[in-house]
Amino acid sequence: MTAESLPATGKRRLRIEIVLVLGLSLGASAVYSIVALANRLSQPVPISEQTATLNPTLSERPVFDLVYQLLGIGFDLVPVALALYLLWQPGLSAFTRIGFDATRPLRDAGSGLLLAAAIGLPGLALYAGGRLLGITPSIATSGLSDYWWTIPVLVLSALRAALTEELIVVGYLFTRLRELGVGPWATILSSAILRGSYHLYQGVGSFAGNVAMGIVFGWVYSRWGRTTPLVVAHFVLDVLSFVGYPLALAWFPGLFNT
Repeated sequence: MTAESLPATGKRRLRIEIVLVLGLSLGASAVYSIVALANRLSQPVPISEQTATLNPTLSERPVFDLVYQLLGIGFDLVPVALALYLLWQPGLSAFTRIGFDATRPLRDAGSGLLLAAAIGLPGLALYAGGRLLGITPSIATSGLSDYWWTIPVLVLSALRAALTEELIVVGYLFTRLRELGVGPWATILSSAILRGSYHLYQGVGSFAGNVAMGIVFGWVYSRWGRTTPLVVAHFVLDVLSFVGYPLALAWFPGLFNT
């Protein structure tokens, strides 16, 4: 379906659909994130002395913390399922439309790992720069206590983030904006700004880093037409962040004390 073949009523329905999907997912996260940043900036404590926790504990009782964590992960994936359902067409699955399938697993895995390497180091540099400039809070990648289920839950949380962001902000949004006749670079920049916006609770440095990541990922998707490498890259980066950093901090505290 092209923009030229889509009637005015169809375009209006697509715009409403986009608002609803984003309102149930990362668009809502962007609004909350903007409010969170305003809250941080209006506090008497400088933002550089504050902490943003990415995976906070949800209950003081371990068994209920686990239940809440799993429920949160599961329900957060419902908008992903909704986006895929809306993209489904007779004879053409949503997975095929956005390139999220297993037709070339080795190539996608390799491309994803290369993307992770290309994004990871500049991202760390932007975070460090933001900390030095005093515009980024300290990031605690996990607020969970040490239980037998902590690492599996953090890995699932990384998978949730990768699926939600790449399948909605790239796969779904790029498809719908293309059907509305939006140009490729306008789509890439819009998606990247959205990606940065729902990370604003982590400070301006994280916003800039995620906008840059969004531009790279959007350009790659516009060239390859596949979200699988993006999901792989995002998943690897978040696993290293959620699991790798806390382990390194515990094993080598002298290297990470600031």
